[in-house]
Amino acid sequence: MSASQDMIFELGTEELPPVALKKLSNALEKEFLAGLDNAGLEHGDIISYAAPRRLALLVENLATRQPDRKIEKRGPAVQAAFDSDGNPSKAAEGFARSCGVGVEELSRLKTDKGEWLAYQIEEKGKAAAELLPEIAETALARLPIPKRMRWGRSEAQFVRPVHWLLFLHGEDVVPCTLLDAPAGAESYGHRFHHPEAISIHTPAEYADKLESVGKVIAHFETRRDNIRAQVEKVAETLGGQADIDPALLDEVTALNEWPVAITGSFEERFLEVPAEALILTMKKNQKYFPLFDEQGRLMNHFITIANIDSPKPEVIAEGNERVIRPRLADAMFFWEQDGKQKLENHIESLKSVVFQKDLGSMFDKTRRVAALSTWIAGQTGADQTLVERAAMLSRCDLMTDMVGEFADMQGIMGRYQAQRDGEPEEVATALEEFYLPRYSGDRLPATPTGIALSLAEKTDTLMGIFGIGMKPTGDKDPFALRRSALGLLRIVREHSLTLNVDELLQQAENTLGTLIKEPDAKDQVRQFLMDRLRVLLGDEGVGSQLFEAVAAVNPGHIPDLEARIQAVRHFQELPEAESLAAANKRIRNILRKSNDAIPETVDASLLQEAAEKALYQILQSLEAKVSPLIAQSEYTQALKTLSELREPVDRFFDDVMVNVDDPTLRANRLALLQSLAGLFLQVADISALQQ
Repeated sequence: MSASQDMIFELGTEELPPVALKKLSNALEKEFLAGLDNAGLEHGDIISYAAPRRLALLVENLATRQPDRKIEKRGPAVQAAFDSDGNPSKAAEGFARSCGVGVEELSRLKTDKGEWLAYQIEEKGKAAAELLPEIAETALARLPIPKRMRWGRSEAQFVRPVHWLLFLHGEDVVPCTLLDAPAGAESYGHRFHHPEAISIHTPAEYADKLESVGKVIAHFETRRDNIRAQVEKVAETLGGQADIDPALLDEVTALNEWPVAITGSFEERFLEVPAEALILTMKKNQKYFPLFDEQGRLMNHFITIANIDSPKPEVIAEGNERVIRPRLADAMFFWEQDGKQKLENHIESLKSVVFQKDLGSMFDKTRRVAALSTWIAGQTGADQTLVERAAMLSRCDLMTDMVGEFADMQGIMGRYQAQRDGEPEEVATALEEFYLPRYSGDRLPATPTGIALSLAEKTDTLMGIFGIGMKPTGDKDPFALRRSALGLLRIVREHSLTLNVDELLQQAENTLGTLIKEPDAKDQVRQFLMDRLRVLLGDEGVGSQLFEAVAAVNPGHIPDLEARIQAVRHFQELPEAESLAAANKRIRNILRKSNDAIPETVDASLLQEAAEKALYQILQSLEAKVSPLIAQSEYTQALKTLSELREPVDRFFDDVMVNVDDPTLRANRLALLQSLAGLFLQVADISALQQ
């Protein structure tokens, strides 16, 4: 390996967008690494640093120059390079001149596609100092910045104004100017604790010196761990447990260079407001960590992270308390005002809110969901009266002041208000479950009423939006139909609901009535759901061939589909499986190509060959065994029983010609094959298991 030295690159800026900081840091590392690899500069580990006012990279053991390399230039084909007398053509002479040699010094390159003139040039490797500026410039240009800005009189553009550039390879400055910032050997510390320049003599001392002298913890993960530890320690001293939301922790980490945990509190009277509203205010608006007691109840304390080690932390605490108090007072005001009306009083006002211009108002959608969820309740055994009541109240909390101020409270506010109105507890719970699951991995509705309501909402949305021709395309999905489909599938699968998908979609289509404009909307939605299910099962190890084998027979409900998949999985492990799958594929091709009218039943009197008689007899025997198994959904045992067909099927194809000249005999043999395929199709189309 050539000589190497550590390298440090740091771009100093105004405060970077906190939600984008980690993404920018990861992208810088990726693009810089790609540049080094493309340039052939060998290196060791790369460490990324990201803080509010800096993006940095430490590259260990970076080669001081590229290795020398041989480049082979290809010239004209030998056939075109010389005439019949062996004299070089103008093409050969021109190529030789471009290489600075005579034609006789050229070599020949033989490949499968022919022979060419060639010449090898040894290219000396460039010094890293020559290559690094362009690598850095390219990496910065490729960062995912939606909108770049200019500052001062500079023509440079970046996500925030750039103030300094630290760029060292070993102890030497990499000579360049990037984004109008000349490279140097200086960084800058904390804006208040150490705003002066800090000389960096070697890349390896960068992080330690910034922390010890500059009061900046440059490494993102180290700073995040530091904040977590401080928050947990302070929470323990207050006798509580902090809600350390990962997304909030990342955002707070991106806001602070020198984090210091500070506690604050608010009046206990505010705890009368639904805890979720207070938590939203603390986390979303103020970036505070809420605290909970041993019983999981919200405490009237919070933890904030200051970006300064103040000699008077109580002043910072008082300032934060002053800021949050009006927000909590607003939440209490909304809670008290909303309590002056019942949820049902808002039903009429839903008529003034448009769901979608072609699908009517929120009131119209509420009535459709009420009808569909009541039908679902009849299928799942839920209380239809409770379901209809919950459905009619499901969107009423959208009209409350609380949800108007805190959009994330929808559903949650519905539950609280329903409890305050004296609605049945299952109705109140269902108003929150109506929105579940909100995202991948979120909890599912658990009550029968909530399950029916959530399924109806998602099904109506899918059928309605597809019905007006607005299905998702590419990355555009304004009505979150993919999320609705995945949520619907999760509910059905994880609650093992034997709900017929086709009947569910048909009922939704009936409810929408003339609003449906697409004639095949139901088929589109069904396929959309099956595509999502294929992906879900694929993540669980179900191959596409296996899925298609079962989906081909259109099982009535999803638990049945999954039971059949498991049965076919077991079938595939049998020694007879491959032969029978191939035979079924052959049968399918024969039947598809036939133009004969195939009888529904086999005429035993027309059977001539011993092999077809034997096959017919075992089919009759197995049908009697398999039918009750399939009726009881014992698909694994059914397919195991059908595996006995391997030998008689193989003998049939060895000894019997199907497409004989006699049309009656041919049709009867086709009927025999059709009955054979039909037995397997009661479980799955195993021919799909063949490539």
